[in-house]
Amino acid sequence: MNETHFIADEQAMLDFGAQLAQRLPAEQTIVYLEGTLGAGKTTLVRGLLRALGHQGAVKSPTYTLVEPYQLGGRDIYHFDLYRLSDPEELEYMGIRDYLSTNALCLLEWPAQGGDAIPSANLIINIKYFNDGRQIELKKLSL
Repeated sequence: MNETHFIADEQAMLDFGAQLAQRLPAEQTIVYLEGTLGAGKTTLVRGLLRALGHQGAVKSPTYTLVEPYQLGGRDIYHFDLYRLSDPEELEYMGIRDYLSTNALCLLEWPAQGGDAIPSANLIINIKYFNDGRQIELKKLSL
């Protein structure tokens, strides 16, 4: 099933992330976040994490590759693979350890991870559209 949504501004992106948080299952879920630089991937994640109870800052893990969160008894990992030079680096950082049975893994720039990352359950593609953004959701197995 595919869905398309128009996002007018930053607040609408945060709201969309919050709505998405309510739709994700409690078991392991792999979400690919695709889109150009500045499209709103991290803003969407911020809205999602806040809806799940995170009170602190949500920063892009561009340099750390992953930011871990523990919310409601669930492990959530926000990855940013933009600066990854080789997918093998994910093996060195222990990518498999992040893929617990109930983890929610949010991966920005998933193409950089190659075969080192699992297939997505949901792909979110964010594109610039007029003065806002267009989000395409492609559900593969939710």
